[in-house]
Amino acid sequence: MAWAGLALRTGAAVTALLKPPQAAALAVRYASKKTGGSSKNLGGKSPGKRFGIKKMEGHYVHAGNILGTQRHFRWHPGAHVGLGKKKCLYALEEGIVRYTKEVYVPHPNNSEAVDLVTRLPKGAVLYKTFVHVVPAKPEGTFKLVALL
Repeated sequence: MAWAGLALRTGAAVTALLKPPQAAALAVRYASKKTGGSSKNLGGKSPGKRFGIKKMEGHYVHAGNILGTQRHFRWHPGAHVGLGKKKCLYALEEGIVRYTKEVYVPHPNNSEAVDLVTRLPKGAVLYKTFVHVVPAKPEGTFKLVALL
């Protein structure tokens, strides 16, 4: 008798699980507006400006070669290096590129630079990177001299 009651209960449970649910329970709500994303935050997709060093330490350069491009002064022109438009560094003579770090001592008339140095902690030293071109002396060549 107990087996019959158990079989009836399990059979009812199985049929309840297999029976499709009621239509009222299947009410699905769809979005009235489709998501299109946001039109904000469109910045930052511009291409890079290709700033930076073009010729590294020890590279041989000809006069007029661009040594580096920069937006702000990161490298300063040294010996035989010119400063072009938009702070571009270029070689004035043929030779080998060298980089040096030198202590920065501002001119006393430059109030901004003096103010910057005085705000540094005691004992701190400010350095700047300079780009130099060491001229290469061409061997076996001569200059023509105009005779008078």
